[in-house]
Amino acid sequence: MASAAGRYFAEAGTTQEAVLERLRREHGVVWGTKKLREVVARLAEVMEPFSRQFQAAKVLAWLEEAWKRKGNRRPVLCVGRDGISLGMQPDGSFEVATTATMTVYDRQGKRLGTVYLAQPPELGQQTMTRELTALLEEVLTRWQGPTPQLCYVTDAGDNETAYYRQVLRRMRHPRTGQRLEWQWVVDYYHASQRITVLAEALFGQTRAAEAWARRMRKLLLKPNGPSRVLHAAAARRSRHGVIAHRRRDYNRAYEYLRQRTPFMQYWEHRRRHLPIGSGITEAACKTVFAQRLKLSGMLWKHEGARTVLTLRVILLSGIWEDVYAATLKSFDTTPIRTYQVSSAKEPAIAA
Repeated sequence: MASAAGRYFAEAGTTQEAVLERLRREHGVVWGTKKLREVVARLAEVMEPFSRQFQAAKVLAWLEEAWKRKGNRRPVLCVGRDGISLGMQPDGSFEVATTATMTVYDRQGKRLGTVYLAQPPELGQQTMTRELTALLEEVLTRWQGPTPQLCYVTDAGDNETAYYRQVLRRMRHPRTGQRLEWQWVVDYYHASQRITVLAEALFGQTRAAEAWARRMRKLLLKPNGPSRVLHAAAARRSRHGVIAHRRRDYNRAYEYLRQRTPFMQYWEHRRRHLPIGSGITEAACKTVFAQRLKLSGMLWKHEGARTVLTLRVILLSGIWEDVYAATLKSFDTTPIRTYQVSSAKEPAIAA
């Protein structure tokens, strides 16, 4: 019953009232809101410690499958993280929660599967940093085969950038101690948005701007694409200038591309079968958060949000049954002496 209640509580589009009605209709169980919250909070508490090991097991199984498949590149272990605003109690303010993904691609660049992590709003997102790093280290520790290509695909937000610079770039293999080579890929679609800003600053909101941006987005995918786009923008500006009230936008977009050029070598990334878009992680924001925690009128306390997210990532990662079984086995069992009826007048004590 606890497993059923937890599953129902974690599913997309549900509410407390819907869960209580489903328990009554399908199981004949009549609970109140307080009881439901107590059960699912306790369930999340006891299941959470087992989540990482079974998520790692999923990733390891995909890596094993990836190496067996045909292809001309090493498999890819790809990590992403992103933020999403979440309405919080008591004042209804919006704070930034965070989600992360870990995905395996085979030797032809085909995605085999993804596991998810999520945390409620937290200044600095340090809990997510610890959890994601711990999962990575467990996967690398338990994986005995050749090291896959390691890829980090995100936008260039502050927390995403800090995780690369402070953690991934310095990470060493937990077993061998060797420095790991992580390739940070700045999301192609975020880069494309900056090209649109450049175009409108150079041409205004005209068809000429649309045509120039379209050519530049294609050029961005060519060898040394970012530098070629920057050169084209600078040449156009030198000849015709920038629309006065868009000069600041132009400078910001230009610097965004210039400073991140090493992480936008999309032609090379695609040649190595690395993903160039953070769509999986951005979709996780919708799947993990929006479909459950951002329904009409929903506001959350940190404890409640953490309970739902703990159960939801276990469910979405496809490890619910394994985690629940391990949770049950973890409880101490105490033998109880029972009596059985015998032919004698006095009950005999069962062995």
